Amino acid sequence: MARKKQPAPDEFALIARFFRPLAAGEKGAFALTDDAAVLDIHRGRRLVATTDCLVEGVHFPLGARPDDIAPKLLRVNLSDLAAMGAEPRWYLLAAAFARGTRADWIERFARALRGEQTRFGVVLVGGDTVVTPGPASFTVTALGIVGKGGELRRSGARAGDDVYVSGTIGDAALGLRVLKGKLRVAARHKRFLAERYHRPTPRIALGRFLAGVAHSAIDVSDGLVADLGHLCETSGVGAAVEAAAIPLSSAARAVLRAHPGLLADVLAGGDDYELVFTAPKARRPRVRALARALGLSLTRIGRIAGGGAGRVRVIGADGKPYLLPRAGWRHF
Repeated sequence: MARKKQPAPDEFALIARFFRPLAAGEKGAFALTDDAAVLDIHRGRRLVATTDCLVEGVHFPLGARPDDIAPKLLRVNLSDLAAMGAEPRWYLLAAAFARGTRADWIERFARALRGEQTRFGVVLVGGDTVVTPGPASFTVTALGIVGKGGELRRSGARAGDDVYVSGTIGDAALGLRVLKGKLRVAARHKRFLAERYHRPTPRIALGRFLAGVAHSAIDVSDGLVADLGHLCETSGVGAAVEAAAIPLSSAARAVLRAHPGLLADVLAGGDDYELVFTAPKARRPRVRALARALGLSLTRIGRIAGGGAGRVRVIGADGKPYLLPRAGWRHF
């Protein structure tokens, strides 16, 4: 039996039904009925704002489930706040749905956003909804709060600093290969790697505790080497990274045993959303204590060197330079 065609949802009815409930936790959002939100900022605190856009076919595969798109959409923005040491509070959503998107798809998308809001303690306070011939795209502006002088920046790295990274690197890039059918792995590794691609973990607590410990920080979105390069360029320094020191999950280790050439993907693939930060040698005990307190691995992978602003050298396990075909993702 042919499925009965549903009428296209009215924009304002759609907002009222699916997105107004997501604004219930903030009175300054005015139930999404006004042109903008009005948000209170406490004295001595600063507002931190960031925006990221996810485009179908670029940042998530064609035909991806709304249950997978919504978590990544919010988490990649929260990762930017984490890299600044900020506490996430609010977000705005600009949703450009592909023409013909069904109401039940949008409902699943909104339901997934609600779950993410609960998990990370943020509230929707505004945005826009439109229809596009395609591809679909979703833009979040995330807003957080940080104490004056407590924000982390890319620009503070100093020669002699240690370079650290949180968690494990390369899972998301390998997960994307799995999702595209370009890499075959054991079922348990397939689930893990795909989940790491769809649902990165923004290191919010780590970012907040790095104030007074780290000189600089950035999250890994374009690729470990590329993003460390961005940090170094802003700080006017260079860096050396030891490939053998890169922290890997058991799934990534299994992949590299079978396909050693995919080390380049691990170093440059992106989408991990772990934090890379630099800190002076004298603070190694504080970094170790922070790792224990958070139950999170913080691995020293290299050091900052003077000169060669933006240049990141990768040293292979054999002690020789490891040359990457590309440092990371580039849109242009």
